[in-house]
Amino acid sequence: MTAAGAAAGPGTPLGVDAHGLTVRYGRKTALDAVDLSVPAGSITALLGRNGSGKTTLASVAAAFRRPTDGRLLVGGRDPWEDGDLLPRVLLVRESGDVLDTETLRTNLRYVEDCRPAFSREVAERLVDRFELDPSAKPSKLSRGQRSAFGIVLGIATRADLTILDEVHLGLDAPSRYAFYDALLEDYVEHPRTIVLSSHLIGEIERLVEHVVVLDRGRVLLARDADALRVTGVSVTGPAREVERFVVGRTVLGRQQLGGTAQATVLATLADGEAAAARAVGLELGPVPLQDLFVHLTADGAADAARELGRAR
Repeated sequence: MTAAGAAAGPGTPLGVDAHGLTVRYGRKTALDAVDLSVPAGSITALLGRNGSGKTTLASVAAAFRRPTDGRLLVGGRDPWEDGDLLPRVLLVRESGDVLDTETLRTNLRYVEDCRPAFSREVAERLVDRFELDPSAKPSKLSRGQRSAFGIVLGIATRADLTILDEVHLGLDAPSRYAFYDALLEDYVEHPRTIVLSSHLIGEIERLVEHVVVLDRGRVLLARDADALRVTGVSVTGPAREVERFVVGRTVLGRQQLGGTAQATVLATLADGEAAAARAVGLELGPVPLQDLFVHLTADGAADAARELGRAR
């Protein structure tokens, strides 16, 4: 267990530590001997393609499901049937876990009774921001409105571990950015651990401090976001010079059009290396987190994952 994940009283961010975590559904292995840590007090992006195990990991952390083998600790404790810990952990899923036959107002009142840190003021403000009718029932809402209500619950509950699993689905772009702004604003005022699962990596990149990538039920990498951002370099220029530049480096991807080529490599360049590359006509640029994700989850990318320090 990491020291950062040690449990204290309510109002203290909770870290997550998995050790050999395995979950099987019949013959299908959803998580395969997963070892990872989510730092307490961070906003962590949980990334992976469909079927990578993201929702299963979130479900175990929220005590919706028990591991087949290994263990997962929240704040240093097993969350399963821990009555003191569970009110401090919240999983909001795109499917929604609400009282469908009751109004939004009643749902908010119910959550307020169950969750010690719930803020009615924040909930009411967000209901207004997303233009939700408090007298409406979840079963009558559109997909986007249901997602917005899940976001209201996720932010207003202020759980010490808040897991938001694809909660943006169905929202238009302005509503998604309103969600990101509201989440960041409340996180700054009331620190907690937030795990944000999303396919819209480019949109959430500005929020995240830590990144976990799952691939086929295993940890592909788990790194500080700032450290990850500087590991990728995009190099563009004369094909011959690009090929010379990439010798001895891990190449994530290549493109060529006529005599001009572009390559994405794992590299942290010293000032001298960057200057030498530019001197021969090469253009260097950063690699967005989404592009790194696409390259690293491509078939045959295990070597790149090892170089980043998290082998399959």
